[in-house]
Amino acid sequence: MKWKNVISLLLSIGLSTNILSDSKILKTHHAESGFQNPNPDFKRKGFWDVFAWQWDRFFLPYSLDAKAYPEFPILKNDGSLLQKNQSKLSVTWVGHATTLVQMDGVNILTDPIWSERCSPLSFAGPKRYTPPGISITNLPKIDIIILSHNHYDHTDIPTLKILEETFHPLVLTGLGNRKLLLGAGLKHVKELDWWEEVTFRSLKLTFTPTQHFSGRSLFDRDETLWGSFMVVGAKEKVYFAGDTGYYTHFKEIANHFGPIDIAILPIGATEPRWLMEPVHIDPNQAVLSFLDLKAKYLVPMHYMTFVLSDEPLDSPVPRTKEALKQSGISESAFVPLKIGESRFF
Repeated sequence: MKWKNVISLLLSIGLSTNILSDSKILKTHHAESGFQNPNPDFKRKGFWDVFAWQWDRFFLPYSLDAKAYPEFPILKNDGSLLQKNQSKLSVTWVGHATTLVQMDGVNILTDPIWSERCSPLSFAGPKRYTPPGISITNLPKIDIIILSHNHYDHTDIPTLKILEETFHPLVLTGLGNRKLLLGAGLKHVKELDWWEEVTFRSLKLTFTPTQHFSGRSLFDRDETLWGSFMVVGAKEKVYFAGDTGYYTHFKEIANHFGPIDIAILPIGATEPRWLMEPVHIDPNQAVLSFLDLKAKYLVPMHYMTFVLSDEPLDSPVPRTKEALKQSGISESAFVPLKIGESRFF
């Protein structure tokens, strides 16, 4: 792998070392240097940790291009059922952390990325292994975009520009991200702190805590706030986790909102654990999170799209099934969508 790809990968997953200038401490997750996780045992990983990992990978018998992996089933979604749906709860997996959630006639996109690479560079960095499951032109009218944090695989500016030109959606994001998005031409951007909510028609969307971090360069670590979203409709509740390590916030969210219908949880980008565990739950922890949330269905995401870590791309689903079995949870609660697949609940 070429050095430009290593450097681009470091930037794309946001691991960096610098801290921002002083700011007034307002809440426990507001620090003088920006934002921080509530977990006192959270161990920050930085540039040199990622560099050491990438250096080791030069000597492994495979590459980040993952050419040896099999082809994965993809359902090419023409969007016709989604465009007609005005009432049913549905989830469509586009790929990675991008899902389309339909609730109470409102269309919500999570962390949308249609770009070929999740990188600050158009010619280098992690490249898609699987294409998006639906084209932007086949989407129903997008009302809301929710952005969990500003890493390149979750806040993709080229995609957001196209969505703005096509749909003019409301964009919800964490504190500190508005400047970036307005500079990219997005018109309707609302920043939220943890536990702040926005009402849109019959929905209430709340920005909820996660254990993660932010940064789009080597010089802006944790300047902007990361998080997850709870979407509460007239009858149903959907939780989108974004990126997160395992901590007590899942139980706190369940205590606040009560039982959840659908938990959209990450199960990939998990290895090596010494590096990823603080910020990425693995399949076992995804099941623990599912139990903490008291959810009815687990819809997995954040796998099988970009090669960002060391586990095989086809391993997260079998590992999650095994974790569910070990926990005594029926496999019927697990909804591993194919890329492009829609499930109506």
